[in-house]
Amino acid sequence: MTRRLLGALFTAATATVLLGVTPANAAAANFAGTVALSNCSGSVVKPAATPDTAPALVMSNGHCLETGFPGPGEVITNRASSRTFTLLTASGSNKATLRAKKIVYGTMTDTDVSLYQLTTTYAQIKASYGISPLELSNAHPSAGAAIDVVSGYWKRIYSCNIDGFVYRLKEGSWTWKDSIRYTSACQTIGGTSGSPIVSGGKVVGVNNTGNEDGERCTENNPCEVDQAGNVTVHYKTNYGQETYGIPACLTAANEIALTQAGCTLPRP
Repeated sequence: MTRRLLGALFTAATATVLLGVTPANAAAANFAGTVALSNCSGSVVKPAATPDTAPALVMSNGHCLETGFPGPGEVITNRASSRTFTLLTASGSNKATLRAKKIVYGTMTDTDVSLYQLTTTYAQIKASYGISPLELSNAHPSAGAAIDVVSGYWKRIYSCNIDGFVYRLKEGSWTWKDSIRYTSACQTIGGTSGSPIVSGGKVVGVNNTGNEDGERCTENNPCEVDQAGNVTVHYKTNYGQETYGIPACLTAANEIALTQAGCTLPRP
């Protein structure tokens, strides 16, 4: 899992860097709406149908939660939080500090995601800072699609393509379903955890891990498991988790609704 240790120097991330950017992707890559956490990256996200008057959401990884890694099978909902996030402009400059009201949802089971409900609405953020949220796609991403992994922590953009999808991605005690595998140009590093995966101007996933040492199924060394149970290791390959299922689990007020029709996120 590619997060930074708490207390890592955020000041090292002052420069804006684009890595592995092709001409087609470079124009689309920008930092507007992304955020920096104390140990990870994230973004202000909004399902297309959600009104601007709803409390805004910040999305990151479950393993980036300030309370530590959720255990296998653990699902967190509606837990109070006052965590802060540094909101970035399109160029990567620090614009404002946003504050959480609660952790709406967090888990490392089947996926690796955290959703924070903020004390401010999308409309208030737009009016105060001129920054709009990133749209959260409700469609499954496509193999071969161009993607940008936009890290608010490091102020770096990694551009590559979706190499394919992994039936099961296993890392330590956790297993994730239908994970996104990147092509080799996206060499994400610690601190990029929670970065939005942007394709076609919409968020299609959240960056979460990579095989750092070539080990098999250990922490920071995920392995791929196919439907027949065959295990393969792809050294220096990086991965993210799909997010298209999240909109179906949210109300118009950005409250979690795990029993809502079409919601497939794990339940407590």
